[in-house]
Amino acid sequence: MSTTTARARKGLAHRTVAGAILDEIRRRILDGSFAAGAQLRQDTLAEEFGVSRIPVREALFQLEAEGFVRILPHKGATVSSLSVEEVAEAFELRALLEPRLLRHSAPRLTEADYAAIDAVLADYSRALEERDTARWGELNTTLHLMLYQHAGKPRTASLVSSLLQECDRYTRLQLSTERESLERANREHRELVRLCRAGDMRTAVPFLKQHIEHVGEALGTFLRARPPQA
Repeated sequence: MSTTTARARKGLAHRTVAGAILDEIRRRILDGSFAAGAQLRQDTLAEEFGVSRIPVREALFQLEAEGFVRILPHKGATVSSLSVEEVAEAFELRALLEPRLLRHSAPRLTEADYAAIDAVLADYSRALEERDTARWGELNTTLHLMLYQHAGKPRTASLVSSLLQECDRYTRLQLSTERESLERANREHRELVRLCRAGDMRTAVPFLKQHIEHVGEALGTFLRARPPQA
């Protein structure tokens, strides 16, 4: 094996480790295992994962870029507190960008695409009945991105993917206590898919915008009623 190949494999292994740590820390933030304000100590995490501090530090920097973590001098990394203003901005951006993606993508969705989307809708209904909170946000994100998959606008899609992950963290808190909001989301998702399948984009696009805005407003009300985060 050449020196160049060995270095390339070592670099790939390092990126794979950092990516796995990133996914795990993000998952714990999303499911509430790491609460808002919690300190994320690099040495503790490195010991737990059995790695050096370097991939942990890289994962934390990426999580800061995604809005999940704040890194401050002399304080290190902490899980970002919930901000009503930031949540409102995230949903405003979603309401601007997602209808645009849907308008370009939905006419290109195939029957095979809709079969996969129907499977996600069925999984969402099942998670609703089983109160499987860990899957609600994941399935919501998957459904939205599947609807936008043929938009042909990768930069916009990347922004929306990040926003969906950010919003997932907040909506899980709300939906875990509000059954009515979950059922409404389920109904609206099914109606949105029905409209897209029927080719009724004049109705589907504003319906999606209204859906996002309603969720954002409901979440803002929920967060304002909560005690301040540390």
